[in-house]
Amino acid sequence: MSRISLVTADTATAEQQALFDAIHAQLGIVPNFLKIFANSPAALRAFLGLHGIAKEGSLDVQTRERIALALAQQNSCEYCLSAHTAIGKGAGLNGDEIAANRAGTSQDAKAAIAVKLARSLAEHKGEITTAELIEARNAGFSDADIVEIITHVGMNLLTNILGKASRVEIDFPKVALA
Repeated sequence: MSRISLVTADTATAEQQALFDAIHAQLGIVPNFLKIFANSPAALRAFLGLHGIAKEGSLDVQTRERIALALAQQNSCEYCLSAHTAIGKGAGLNGDEIAANRAGTSQDAKAAIAVKLARSLAEHKGEITTAELIEARNAGFSDADIVEIITHVGMNLLTNILGKASRVEIDFPKVALA
């Protein structure tokens, strides 16, 4: 049971319902964590704005999901792990790749560098080494790509924290933390 109430269609204000309608039009569902966010329409709008901007960048959807899976596991967020396992499969990641992502790497050499950098950013609260930046650049990541990796780390930390603090009910096929 969630420790923070979910806003539902029955309890939503007109503003919250308009946000839900937009989310539903895009995703076909309104995931529970967004129903938690909806307690503050301003917070939900901010998250949706960040999420929308992050999707427009140069990182491909698979790399974005690899980062999300690695951070969900690293931060012990079962909701996010379950959600991104489902989303990752939909983006073409297979079971072996998802297992590698959860372990902090990837079967794809370039993506492995992005996942490694993302985990280091989260673990060290941004205090990464110059060597880590050079490794990312040598793997083919531009400064714009690196900024996008940092953005995805921040966005995923936000959702991991919300998922854990609220203990939101998992509405995706449940995946247990390792």
